[in-house]
Amino acid sequence: MSEIRVRFAPSPTGELHLGGARTAIYNWAFARRHNGTFMLRIEDTDVERSTPENTEQILRSMRWLGLDWDEGPEAGGEYGPYFQMQRMGNYQAALEKLKSNGGIYPCFCTPDQLAEKRDAARKAGGYSGYDRTCRALSKAESQARRDAGEPHVWRLAVPLDRDEVVIHDLVHGDTTFPTSALDDYIVARTDGTPTYNFAASVDDTDMSISHVIRGDDHISNTPKQILTIEALGAPIPHYAHLPMIWGPDGKKLSKRHGATSVEAFQDEGIIPEALLNYLALLGWSLDGETTVIDAEMLTANFSLDRISKNPAIFDAAKLEWLNGVYLRDMDVEDFAKRMVDVLEAEGLASADDYAARKQWYHELAPLVKERIKLTTEIASMVRFLFVDAIEVDEAARVKVLEKEGALEAIGAAHDALSALSNESWTLEHIESALQALPEMLDAKPRLVFQPLRVAITGTTVSPPLFESIELLGREKTLARLDAPK
Repeated sequence: MSEIRVRFAPSPTGELHLGGARTAIYNWAFARRHNGTFMLRIEDTDVERSTPENTEQILRSMRWLGLDWDEGPEAGGEYGPYFQMQRMGNYQAALEKLKSNGGIYPCFCTPDQLAEKRDAARKAGGYSGYDRTCRALSKAESQARRDAGEPHVWRLAVPLDRDEVVIHDLVHGDTTFPTSALDDYIVARTDGTPTYNFAASVDDTDMSISHVIRGDDHISNTPKQILTIEALGAPIPHYAHLPMIWGPDGKKLSKRHGATSVEAFQDEGIIPEALLNYLALLGWSLDGETTVIDAEMLTANFSLDRISKNPAIFDAAKLEWLNGVYLRDMDVEDFAKRMVDVLEAEGLASADDYAARKQWYHELAPLVKERIKLTTEIASMVRFLFVDAIEVDEAARVKVLEKEGALEAIGAAHDALSALSNESWTLEHIESALQALPEMLDAKPRLVFQPLRVAITGTTVSPPLFESIELLGREKTLARLDAPK
């Protein structure tokens, strides 16, 4: 295969959403699989809606996912600049080339005139695209009107002796568009700014893009871009159009289905490894069975021929499940560091505390990671270990602490644990001291230990009780067991 050069070209008019993130992942994985170049190009010609903040958000989301780009903003490269608004000279040069070879022509039709023509064509049941009125103008008349300063746009001259444009799509196979249904689309507006299809065509040509991998909502743009690239006399890239991502209701994924942006999932407790894995399998598969595929496996095995032609269905529950798998499989030190990041954001821990009590955090980590699917569950689960006083959940108070025998069990536990010194405050001694309580109180273990859990943690759900007591320490444990009295 010749040199692979692919690009991800987002518009900074909003956040990086799942569809765009998946497109970036596929381009990145394809480039890495073939030792090619992955380029990031910012298509910011929508001046009113494009913002530096959105650009930074896109870059931040991609970095969070682990997608490194070889060329583009911050990375540089010989094909820059990588912002379309900085490439106006390139578009002007391409326009001049097409003017000289007859690939484009000026159109003086006003918006009102075009609307009238479309309405008349629809009523007559005919083709409602541009009727090429200005294409029939003589060169002399056209030049005279331009010299007179008459407002005009520039349109691509679709070859009239050609029957069709064929996209040799690497996902969908050959897709044919009859040229009779293709408009002489506008390549440059009245103010001289390029339209999307023209700018993208010029950029893909100038940047030597070998493969254009993007959503199949762009399929209708592709014949226009092929004709433009041909008019420029450049080689046509290979195209691969990705299936759309739908919500569970079979409609295009949108905010009504919940979170859709990369950073929103980050805020909801999804880790980057899991989201990368899930999005990679949302329309592509390794073998139809493997569900856990890390970045290394993905880049070693990714191929365009395994991309599905059918829309993919986003399943939030499956993403959460996969996130839990990654959390459980994470080594203790890695999880502990991420746990501290979460707790620091909640004002419960700090990097300094982690450095001072690393072993303590490493003992806590396995107790937490085995019981969560989302990192947002961490703080509520372990808050009791980081505060001096807890607030007992009201439902737990009524359901557990106010039951007959609860205070007696708590008092007995206080007495049993008081006999342990700081030196003997170990899991083995704690378990030995408390395991005798059910028989001593002639009560079921649940009726003994559940009140202890609520008194110590404030809730009925926590890491294992004996391990929690060890980690909490002697002083805090005895104080909390004394409080319900």
